[in-house]
Amino acid sequence: MCNSVILAAAGSILAAGAAVAQETVKIDFPAEAPLSVVSADWSSTRTDPRGGALVVDLHTSLRLRNAGQATIRGVTLLVLAQEVTPGGKASVTVPSLSAGAGEVFPVRIDLRLLRPSQTAAGPLVRIQLDGVLFDDLSFYGPNKLNSRRAMTAWELEARRDRQYLKSVLAARGPEGLREEVLVSMAREAERPRLDVQIARRGRATNWDAAPAVQFAFLRFPDSPVDPVAGMARMAGQEAGGATLEVRNRSDRPIRYLEIGWIFQDRQNREYLAGSVPAEVTIAPGQTSRIATETSLRFTQPFAVEAMKGFVSQVEFEDGRVWIPSRSDLRDRELEPLLAPSPEEQRLTNIYRKKGLRGLVEELNRF
Repeated sequence: MCNSVILAAAGSILAAGAAVAQETVKIDFPAEAPLSVVSADWSSTRTDPRGGALVVDLHTSLRLRNAGQATIRGVTLLVLAQEVTPGGKASVTVPSLSAGAGEVFPVRIDLRLLRPSQTAAGPLVRIQLDGVLFDDLSFYGPNKLNSRRAMTAWELEARRDRQYLKSVLAARGPEGLREEVLVSMAREAERPRLDVQIARRGRATNWDAAPAVQFAFLRFPDSPVDPVAGMARMAGQEAGGATLEVRNRSDRPIRYLEIGWIFQDRQNREYLAGSVPAEVTIAPGQTSRIATETSLRFTQPFAVEAMKGFVSQVEFEDGRVWIPSRSDLRDRELEPLLAPSPEEQRLTNIYRKKGLRGLVEELNRF
């Protein structure tokens, strides 16, 4: 049984000529869900008929309450205008939360969705709960979007990066913390960027006939996965057809991993272009060969001189997740290439808005 909330949408939807039954946004949370809806403002939501479809510009700030006892660290919502139509569904994730029992927190939604005009009567949009991550890394929800994996990785990054800044504060004082935050902000501003288009399946390219480039792997001492060998092929301005051989060094089965993909140009400049995700089944001690379906196409001319790879994430069969430590990333000179974690971005934004005192107060909350 669901705890459903139907909220009237903006008056502009009435002007669009939709049926009365469709002039709603329905929030469907299970009755036992650890979240409840406090309020939602749909006044900025708009609809626009286009041919045989209706474009829904959904804008709101939900206010949700932690209806359970455990502190919430992350939430993912599934937003549906039509489940099978391309552009008909999306998701919103809020990481780096610290919402205790009874606390209310905002979830901002700004999405454009597509819905067929000839659709059975019902709400314009449905908002469902895909998952809630708690402070002990337990999880609630159907996990249709694999949000448990993503939110767990973000939470581990958040803990890692908060602990690092707290250690800086303890060792070097407030001014040392200020220096570290300014370094982080400068590093992000100067981070080299490579514009690529990522596709899960490569275009109709004969990868077997394309030139091969071997991966040089950066290894971390505590990584549960050892990358043994790997290569990818270059076809014009597209890289794909990657194959990897990896070994499970841990004592637990592994079901998912990601390999960070770095390109080096002829001037020895390096760029993190993306990651190679792989759903796998690797028993402890087993070596597995992975043929990936991800391809990268450079949007501007780019000559690849060399490629590097590193294990950026591992998910075990029991749902636990491994990520590299700050020292791992620093020792392999990866920090200048990587985007800051959502938590590091949140903390630097607090520094921008509230200054050093506000950042220290935020760190002391954990």
